[in-house]
Amino acid sequence: MLKREESVKTVLGLLRRHPVVALIGARQVGKSTLARMMADAFKGAVTTFDLEDDSDLARLTDPLLALRPLSGLVILDEIHRRPDIFPTLRVLADRPGCPCRFLVLGSAAPVLLRQSSETLAGRILYHTLGGFTLSEVGMKACDSLWLRGGFPKAFLAESENASLEWRRSFIRTFLERDLAQFGVRVPATTMRRFWTMLAHYHGQTWNASEFARSFGVADTTVRHYLDILTAALVTRQLQPWHANIIKRQVKAPKVYIADSGLLHGLLNIVTQDDLEGHPKLGASWEGFVIEQLLAHLGADPDECFYWATHNGAELDLLVVRGASRRAFEIKRTSAPTVTPSMRSALHDLKLDTLDVLYAGDRTFPLHERIRAVGISRLLQDVAPLK
Repeated sequence: MLKREESVKTVLGLLRRHPVVALIGARQVGKSTLARMMADAFKGAVTTFDLEDDSDLARLTDPLLALRPLSGLVILDEIHRRPDIFPTLRVLADRPGCPCRFLVLGSAAPVLLRQSSETLAGRILYHTLGGFTLSEVGMKACDSLWLRGGFPKAFLAESENASLEWRRSFIRTFLERDLAQFGVRVPATTMRRFWTMLAHYHGQTWNASEFARSFGVADTTVRHYLDILTAALVTRQLQPWHANIIKRQVKAPKVYIADSGLLHGLLNIVTQDDLEGHPKLGASWEGFVIEQLLAHLGADPDECFYWATHNGAELDLLVVRGASRRAFEIKRTSAPTVTPSMRSALHDLKLDTLDVLYAGDRTFPLHERIRAVGISRLLQDVAPLK
């Protein structure tokens, strides 16, 4: 088990400022383990309810009666099983002096997000927990993290085959059981076929019509499938940035399987040699580095974009916070160079900086406001957002 000290520190800080914090993430990403780490680090009384435990469910038959006397930190795990508790949390969060802080854990199912935001508006703060990151596992484990992904049981498995076996089991359970618990009524076989097809389009611009033709359904139907997987945090939609320029710009999102290990499981990639020889090598690397960048930068999803024009100029990642515009290109190469696309993006988007993340171990300038950053130097040379 790896201690996720930075995540513990972040969530404890959020709890000091907000009466209710929702820790959301994909199933099996380590939310419950992190909550136990927080209970150990919290200075004060801690009460935990696991809503998959029948005895804890019985204790919460009358939520107000059970929760009102408590003080300190109250952890409610698997909160999506009892969304009727949210109105009680609103009442308790509004008490003078706020004697209790609530940490609720759940997967980011649409029903959970909708009910909690409607009931606890202005009282709840959402924090998304992803899989292991390079800052947690160390740069020496970069290739292993890329191949296996960040789910704890996949990354820490005793062998590549054991890791792949876990990821395949996760995919099956997620499709056959978890989505149904979230109220999704799409057949598991249909979602499996869609998710696998999406893996083959990883890193490409979303084309609803092409997917719809393959499934024999309407564009809106396949878009619904994509939104389901995005809400469950197993896919990422990177939205396009629209600059005020005369060039025609791409308006559809780019789609990624959020965890590189799940991508490789869907593509039946077992070993590093399999990955190095696969047609999706470059796209897999791009998606992996984007996830590591966003975790390191501390960027929110609504601050992250890609940019592309119909005449071929493009930018892998644009992070906008306030007046700051930081851009990133991701290349699976040992010798990065400045391209016409980079020059176009630098000029058209009025970028502050453009970093080219490449498969190396040095950082050096390529051009004014453009530098190459080796992946092994990401944590040292790329500054987090302010």
